[in-house]
Amino acid sequence: AYTVYTNLATAGAMRAYGIPQIAFALESHIDDIAQKSGFDPIELRKRNMMQLGYVDPVTTITCHSTGLEECIERGDKYLNFSEKRERNLKQSGDIRRGVGMAIFCYKSCVYPINLETSACRLVLNQDGSAQLQMGATEIGQGADTVFTMMAAETLGFTVDKIHLISQQDTDVTPYDSGAYGSRQTYVGGMSVKKTAEKFKAEILKFAGKLLKRDPWDLDIVENQVVRKNKTEPLISVADVAIESCYSLTESIHIAAEETHHCADNTYAFGVCFVEIEVDIPLCQIKVIDIINVHDSGQIINLQTATGQVHGGMSMGLGYGLTEYLKFDPKSGRMLNDNLLDYKLMTAIDTPELNADFVMPHDPTGPYGNKALGEPPTIPVAPALRNALLNATGVAVNSNPLNPQKLFYAFKEANLI
Repeated sequence: AYTVYTNLATAGAMRAYGIPQIAFALESHIDDIAQKSGFDPIELRKRNMMQLGYVDPVTTITCHSTGLEECIERGDKYLNFSEKRERNLKQSGDIRRGVGMAIFCYKSCVYPINLETSACRLVLNQDGSAQLQMGATEIGQGADTVFTMMAAETLGFTVDKIHLISQQDTDVTPYDSGAYGSRQTYVGGMSVKKTAEKFKAEILKFAGKLLKRDPWDLDIVENQVVRKNKTEPLISVADVAIESCYSLTESIHIAAEETHHCADNTYAFGVCFVEIEVDIPLCQIKVIDIINVHDSGQIINLQTATGQVHGGMSMGLGYGLTEYLKFDPKSGRMLNDNLLDYKLMTAIDTPELNADFVMPHDPTGPYGNKALGEPPTIPVAPALRNALLNATGVAVNSNPLNPQKLFYAFKEANLI
């Protein structure tokens, strides 16, 4: 191995950790193979995609669940991809339509390459609510919302009874490895589930003493302690909390803490289908329609999940169409290190973004869930490239597909 000094800006972690680049190369290559061999690009992918039970020979990660084939079928149906693709191959003229697609897989954490740890603490408050203390950090991806829903689901509490403190305050929260690799709901979620199960058992144990009943015959439904499989309240969790704090003979601090160490991993899957319009003389691409269909296992919160996908799609459109770093060839100084010259997609540039989900239950996820945060960025750029190939027959093998790059590609192909 060699260290090479380029005197350029150093690279750091970015959404999906290099997988968008690998996927661009791989998915472009697959479409090139399909074009030259006369194979249908969807059929070629179906014949070669990962199957249930597949074991990665390098990482030993097993494919525990997959909805990729259904993802492809939904995207194909939404865009009418197969019919449009064949029709587009016969077109000519300056303005042409093209459709493209790309698939991906992505792990739900970094195990077994590195340690994956997440800890959680739950404390019963005097009013019967619970304080959820998480090491996993909320960085805008909606983790706190999902953790709150997970805790409420396991405990039998309503969501408003869960008050969350996450790792923004490291003095009072337990340890977590960090916010990276789309691992929060998969790894942190398991620590929430383990802690909530232990915490619920502690509440029911104390309630059993008060009620003189076996705690194994009790449950919690909507903040009320009930008999299992019954709905009639026996005592409220709020009353249990008061007794736990102020009983002369039985007072006890009800709390629980658990740590989850990953001993497994699983794959999330997905696909992007896109339709574009290419103006050959102006060397411009306009996105007409686009959809991402994801298999991220069971979706915990559909609204935040959809927002994650829309954000990732927008980033992917930027990677594919407008964004690049420009350096001075002599000094290595970055020349477009500002929002005026670094061309991000704006609201005007961005088309309507469509997201759909296939939800197979993954047995290794705390609630059947898998990774989602980073994957939406991965398939968009190669899908755009493959749509350009379908529209014009021109294969452009680097990003972005901006007018400057298209001009030279179209000129070489004698289109202009």
